[in-house]
Order: sequence, then structure tokens, then C-alpha cells
Amino acid sequence: MTDAAGGRLAVTIDAEASAPPFEQVRRQVVDAVADGSLTPGTRMPTVRALAADLGLAVNTVAKAYRALEADHVIETRGRAGTFISATGDPATREAQLAAIAYADRVHHLGLDDADALALVEAALRAKR
Repeated sequence: MTDAAGGRLAVTIDAEASAPPFEQVRRQVVDAVADGSLTPGTRMPTVRALAADLGLAVNTVAKAYRALEADHVIETRGRAGTFISATGDPATREAQLAAIAYADRVHHLGLDDADALALVEAALRAKR
């Protein structure tokens, strides 16, 4: 299954597991955020799309998303969708949000990743 941006979102349901399906979804998303597989700003599939991919009821996936949102792992931005939240201490969260905004802007401007990274590296090396 892929996330809304086309990246790989590895969530599977084990029918034999003692944990209910919504908890399996929640736990796997938390683990993917912890290991860096899902990074802040990553767009999540819609509840309906994930439910269809996993063969689960929409309400089951919605329950997992509500729990993830309550734990500040994901955030819903209205019609824009659901995204992995910025995490960590306040300085790290602020830096993650700035990085997401920068990435969005350079993609909008048509710069490739190498050029965008070179600009950041130059800015970090500059004496301020």
C-alpha cells in the first residue's frame, strides 16, 4: 500500500493477533514514525482508502486515526488531508515545520532535491 504521496506505507493486519485491527494500525503508524519511515509532513491515505486496502471497516481505520490524532502523531488539515505531525521538543518541531515549508516551496519553484539541499547547506555554513 502507498501513502497519499506515493511512498510506501507498510501497514498490515494480522487476523490471528490478539490486538484489535484499529490498534494494529495505530501501533504500526507510531512505529513507522519512530523509525523514520514516516516523516513529518508525510500525507497519509484517506480513511476510506486505507480501510479498502486493508479490508477493514471505515470506522475501524477512523478509530485508529482518532487515536493517532489524540496522541499528536497525525494531524488533519481539513480537506487537505491527514499528515504526520511534527514531533520532538519545541525547537525540533519548529525546525521540522520550517523544513516542510521549505520543501514545499522549492518543489513549487521547480528546484530539484540536490539544488535545494545545496542551498540549505550554504545557508547553514554562512556566518550570521
